[in-house]
Amino acid sequence: MGVTDFNLYLVTDRNQTGGRDLDWVLEQALDGGVRAVQLREKDLSGRDLFLLAERCQKLCQAYQAALFINDRVDVALAVDAAGVQLGKPSIPVETARTLLGTQRLIGVSTHTLQEAQEAEQSGADFILFGPVYFTASKAAYGSPQGLSALKAIVDNISLPVYAIGGITLENIQSTKNIGVRGVALISAIVSAAHPKEAAEKMLQQLRP
Repeated sequence: MGVTDFNLYLVTDRNQTGGRDLDWVLEQALDGGVRAVQLREKDLSGRDLFLLAERCQKLCQAYQAALFINDRVDVALAVDAAGVQLGKPSIPVETARTLLGTQRLIGVSTHTLQEAQEAEQSGADFILFGPVYFTASKAAYGSPQGLSALKAIVDNISLPVYAIGGITLENIQSTKNIGVRGVALISAIVSAAHPKEAAEKMLQQLRP
């Protein structure tokens, strides 16, 4: 693969669906135009994550979308996913690359410029940086970084940069104007009353 041809990166959280089935929410989002999904369900057992990943991969393949698995290189390989999303607690990028080969993508979640630079030097394919705005799901990673910190990442990193953390329809345009490759988000689509429409509106704002 080797190239990120998506500008909206949907991150899953089945606890934010309002009781709706994650498979249904995901299909709605894909129907709305989402073409990259990160399966991020950290509390599932290996078996349950694999079974969910299998279903998600079938859905993504039906819509020609890329599926990334958070942290679990083994599950990504088992379901033939497009790649993985790694963070600080994950295995090193170099190790993941050895296991995944060059045809799959490796994204790295970062919270400082130094982390982003280290990820680039390690051979990552793209960077997530945040939280840019306040969001409860990212509160554990510190205070919102803001657009100036995001701009510093974009200006100093040659890889595609995706902003994450509190991205909404109201702030997506100002975020895009910083020069990011795209945005990553959870609740703006997963928690939306109409996930398909939410995805469509987000993608409209991200068009050049």
